[in-house]
Amino acid sequence: MAAPQIDQNMLQNAQMAYDEYGQPFIILRDQGQQQRLKGLEAHKANILAARTVANILRSSLGPRGMDKMIVDPDGTVTVTNDGATILQKMDVQHQIGKLLVELSASQDDEIGDGTTGVVVLAGALLEEAEKLLEKGIHPIRVARGFEAAAGVCTKRLDEIADRWEWSPDNLDPLLRTAETTLGSKIINRFKKQMAAIAVNAVVSVADLERKDVNFDLIKVDGKVGGKLEDTMLVEGIVIDKEMSHPQMQKRIEDAKIAILTCPFEPPKPKTKHKLDITTAEAYEKLYEDEQKYFQTMVKQVKDSGANLVICQWGFDDEANHLLLANQLPAVRWVGGVELELIAIATNGRIVPRFSELAPEKLGNAGLVRELEFGTTNDRMMVIEKCPNTRTVTVFVRGGNQMVVDEAKRSLHDAMCVTRNLIIDNRIVYGGGSAEIACSLAIRDEADKTSGQEQYAMRAFADALEAVPIALAENSGLSAIETLSEVKAAQVATGKPFLGVDCMSRDTMDMKEQMVFETLIGKQQQVQLATQLVRMILKIDDVIAPKELSYQ
Repeated sequence: MAAPQIDQNMLQNAQMAYDEYGQPFIILRDQGQQQRLKGLEAHKANILAARTVANILRSSLGPRGMDKMIVDPDGTVTVTNDGATILQKMDVQHQIGKLLVELSASQDDEIGDGTTGVVVLAGALLEEAEKLLEKGIHPIRVARGFEAAAGVCTKRLDEIADRWEWSPDNLDPLLRTAETTLGSKIINRFKKQMAAIAVNAVVSVADLERKDVNFDLIKVDGKVGGKLEDTMLVEGIVIDKEMSHPQMQKRIEDAKIAILTCPFEPPKPKTKHKLDITTAEAYEKLYEDEQKYFQTMVKQVKDSGANLVICQWGFDDEANHLLLANQLPAVRWVGGVELELIAIATNGRIVPRFSELAPEKLGNAGLVRELEFGTTNDRMMVIEKCPNTRTVTVFVRGGNQMVVDEAKRSLHDAMCVTRNLIIDNRIVYGGGSAEIACSLAIRDEADKTSGQEQYAMRAFADALEAVPIALAENSGLSAIETLSEVKAAQVATGKPFLGVDCMSRDTMDMKEQMVFETLIGKQQQVQLATQLVRMILKIDDVIAPKELSYQ
């Protein structure tokens, strides 16, 4: 047998040692299996990785943006143009690339909209930073200039923002904002209907005095089948369950609901047990005892005044038959989260034991009905006319699972934007108009700045123009020509709401086109992208295992 070959490079990072029997062995250091990038080379590798991820999303920006199809390892297909969803579904291996995935997720968590724009902006900033690094400007000076430019940008956004007044009696401003958000989604054909659903859902659960919205009170559910326009808002709860017995009553008015977390079955010992039955009499006795347990449970429910049982656990055929015989409709295997929502909506109490049932612990609902879908056996329960109207369900329909999932994501974005407008009703106009206005303000400020930071500030201004350029490209327009036209118009008129006419409506006036987004969303985009770029620029040394192929 031939002796194993030892790489000479590995021996350079090795040392000889001897065991207790005097046998020699070689210790290899880990660095022999690692690669290292330093200085400008490390910066370039990091920036290349981040820009590669950002360029994937660039074509999805705006109302004319393209969709992406992502196929999971198990074959599940997702079609979307939501930035956070695309990056979440992608299997990004590079560590700097993962930072952009987290950036998009942060924007989604905080604002809910603008997840594509924030990644495109970060990619443009890194592209401009690379040009400055190649000119010999120190990364810290670049980062400092970017930070100063972000401050100017945030201040300019405050200046050009308009207040968008609304009230519970006048929801039109909220509807228009939600329509702008849905304009770039698959469901934009029905954006008026979907915007109304999203706004009404948010306003139903909003605490207008505290300017707070609890999204836990909004349940978004979906069912494949039907048309997208069949999507509806239910002022109550929809659960994907049906009556436990097909002969039970399907429609209950003025329902008194017992919400149970205890099963309809005899108690079981906690330890292992074995029961030997040797005679027919013993079997009869056991059967009678079991019947008594079931009958006692049903009697306790009936005595409390309940005419509907919703149970977290299942029950066997014997209990089901007794419930039917006693004309007590029941729903089983309802999830814990749904039970809590039902309890909140009906002002009921979740009861852990049958002995604790009482009339004051029952939930109330004006109507409980079972929905049937087409020719299939699919059924769902709808609990409506609840005393607490601050719990609502958005019920989404669609021709296939992909459409249902994308509609859910789109409605979530619209609801987030509505929430942001309730928290802070200031808006800026879209179509790249805010970015161009900020770019012009930063250039003016850069002219007053001394030192190398002025170059970084101008680079930041150039990066901001990547957003209107991407919007123009995705709309089939000449990018440079369109950008020059809009910039010239803003400079000449001093109107910061002139932007790219993506929808070809023969006007650059975004105020007239009613295209706008929330101020806090736009400011968050700029701040998050700048923070990420600063962090990447401060990395000048990378040590990674060779198998990761970092470059």
